[in-house]
Amino acid sequence: MSKKCKMFLSGVVEGFYGRPWTMSQRKELFRREQRWGLNAYLYAPKDDYKHRMYWRDLYSLEEAEQLMTLISAARERSVEFIYAISPGLDITFSNPKELTALKRKLSQVCGFGCRSFALLFDDIETEMCLADKEAFSSFAEAQVSVTNELFLHLEEPHTFLFCPTDYCAAFCTPSVPLSAYLNTVGEKLNAGIDILWTGPKVVSQDISVASIEEVSAVLRRPPVIWDNIHANDYDPQRLFLGPFKNRPTELIPKLRGVLTNPNCEFELNFVAIHTLASWCSYGQKDVSMDGDDQGSDYNPHEALRLALSDWLVEFGRADQPDGAGGGRSKRDEEPMQTDGYAPGPKDNPLYTAEPLTLDDLTLLSELFYLPYEHGATAVLMLQELHCLRREDSERGKEEWQRRAGKFDDMCGAVVQMFNRLSNVPNRIILYDLYNYICDIKSGVTMAKAYVKTLGGQTPHPALTLTDDPEPWGFRGGLSGEFQRMLPSHGICDLFRSPPATRVYTIRPCTPKDQPEVLKIFKEMQIETQQKVELVGDRLVEGHVTPSQNCSLILDDAAGVCGYAFALSDAKTAMTKAQYPETMLQDFPSVMAIQIHSRVPDHSTAERLIEQMLSALRDSGSKGVFSEFRSNDRRMFDFLKTLDVFQVLKVDGLPTNLVIMGTKL
Repeated sequence: MSKKCKMFLSGVVEGFYGRPWTMSQRKELFRREQRWGLNAYLYAPKDDYKHRMYWRDLYSLEEAEQLMTLISAARERSVEFIYAISPGLDITFSNPKELTALKRKLSQVCGFGCRSFALLFDDIETEMCLADKEAFSSFAEAQVSVTNELFLHLEEPHTFLFCPTDYCAAFCTPSVPLSAYLNTVGEKLNAGIDILWTGPKVVSQDISVASIEEVSAVLRRPPVIWDNIHANDYDPQRLFLGPFKNRPTELIPKLRGVLTNPNCEFELNFVAIHTLASWCSYGQKDVSMDGDDQGSDYNPHEALRLALSDWLVEFGRADQPDGAGGGRSKRDEEPMQTDGYAPGPKDNPLYTAEPLTLDDLTLLSELFYLPYEHGATAVLMLQELHCLRREDSERGKEEWQRRAGKFDDMCGAVVQMFNRLSNVPNRIILYDLYNYICDIKSGVTMAKAYVKTLGGQTPHPALTLTDDPEPWGFRGGLSGEFQRMLPSHGICDLFRSPPATRVYTIRPCTPKDQPEVLKIFKEMQIETQQKVELVGDRLVEGHVTPSQNCSLILDDAAGVCGYAFALSDAKTAMTKAQYPETMLQDFPSVMAIQIHSRVPDHSTAERLIEQMLSALRDSGSKGVFSEFRSNDRRMFDFLKTLDVFQVLKVDGLPTNLVIMGTKL
C-alpha cells in the first residue's frame, strides 16, 4: 500500500549553538506556529548534551517527563515534533553496539509519543576510523547504512529527516552534480527519508529555483531547506530582524519543506518566524484565475510591516522574567515611582516614559537587518558619515552642515528608540535585546561625537577621540584584534567606502617574472599537497612554451600576484594520452591559471581570464580546459563565482583531479 502524500513542512529548527530555549519558550513557539499556520518543530539544540555529545545516554525520568510534556504540547497545537539526534562526533558506524545504542535511544523517545525523527551528520570530521574504512567504501555509505537501518527499525515513520555532512553546495567537491558523497546519498538512502539542505552556502543569501532543481536531481527527491538566514550563533554582536527574503515562492512546489534556524534569543525571532509564515502562506495559496488575489505574491517589505505591527503588541504586554519563562508577573501595570510625591513649580518634572512606536521597531529592524544586507536607514547613516568624513567642513560649509544636521537627527532617533525600548512593559523581550541596542547606541553616539569634532565642536570628554581612548572607544576585544590582522578583514563589509583600490596591471610575462611565478606555483602545491601530473604545470614551470600572446602576468603594488598561461593545442604538451579524445575535440586548448590569495577582487581575475580567452579565440581554438587539484578549494571556488568555466565530467579522471572548461 502506498504512503499518503507528505505535507509541506514549515516551521522552526532549534539547531543553533548556545543556550537552548526553555520548555516554556518552546510551548510559546508552538502557540505562535499554530496561530500563523506553521506545522513543524525540529528539536536539535547543539548544546543539549543528550542530543549530540552524550547521544548514547538515555533520558532520566525527569528529562523524559519534560520531553513527553513538550511532545504533547506540540501535538495540541497541531505542530509536528521532530526529534533529532546527532551522533557524528564519535560514532563508529561499523560497530553493532553503536547501532543498538541509537535504536535504544530513539525507541525511548518513541515511547514518549514522538513519531517523527531526524538523524544529523552536520559539522563533523569526515575522516573515518580504521574499522569503518574496512567496513565501508565511503563516508556517505557508512552514514546511509546506519540511517536506513534506523528508518526500518522505527517502522518507516512518515517524517524522517537526514542531514548530510555536505549540506550545502559550497561543501560539495567538485560540484553538486559531481559530488561523490551526494550521489551516494541520493542513490542509496531509502526513498522514504527526506534530506536537509541549507542552499548554496551555510548561510545562503539567495536560494534559486535552478539550484534546488540541481540538488534535487542528485538527491533524487526534493530537499527540506534548513534555512540559516536569521541564524546568529556565529557572531555574538549580530542580530537579524529583517524579513524572510530572496527565496522565490516558486520554490515551494519543488521542496519538501522549509525550517528556519533563527536567532539564539527566543524572543527576538518574532519577525523571522512571522515572515516565514507569510512566505509559506503566499506560496501555498491556490489562487483562482478570477479571484481577487490574482497576480499577488509575497512582498518581504509588507510582510515585515505586518510582523512588526504584531510584535509591537507583544512589547506592550507586561511580562517579567519571573522564572515562569514568559508568564504574566505581578507587575501588570506601569510602576509608580511617585508614592504621592508631586514636584513643585521649580522642581524637575517626573520622568515619563514615552511609548514605543511602529517607527521605532522599523528602525530597530533596519539597524539589525540580514547577514548580507543592512536596512535602508542603516545604509543612509553610513553614506552620510562617509560623505562627512571625506568633505571639508569649511569648503561647502552650508552643505556639510546640512549633512551633519541630518546625521545628528538620525543618531538622535536611534537614542530615542533605545530609551523607548528601555521602558517597555515586556521586560523579557527587552532583556534579550538589551546587549544589541546598547551596542548600537554606543556606536552611533561615538559617530555623532566624531562628526561634531569634524565640525569644530568639542564633544563630551568621555566621547573625545584620542590616542588613549576609554574602552568603549574601541571594539571587539581579542577576537577583534585577531580579525583586524587577517587578510580578509573588511573585504565583506556590507558598506564599503569607495575603495582606495589597489591598482592591478595585466601584462605579458617576461623571463624576469619566472621566479615570482614559480613562488606562487609552489605555494599552491604546498597548500594542496596532492601529487598529480597536470599539463598546465609544464607551462608554468617552463618545460613547454605557451602559444603566442598566451602568457600573462597580474601585478599589484607588491609584485606578481597571478598568472595565466595557455597552449592552443594541448596535445603538444602531453607526454601520453592523459585525457579522452572526445574531450580534446571540444576543448583542444589548455590554460593554467593561479591567483594569489591576497587578491580579493574577482573582477580582476575575470579580466585576466577574458584577455586570455580572447587570445585563444584569435588562434582559432573552439574551447579551453583548465586543471585543478581537487583540494585547491580556494582557486576552485574563486573560479566558480566568476561563472566563466563549468566543471567537465570526464570518464576515467583521477579522483584528485578536477577539469573545468568553457567553449569559445
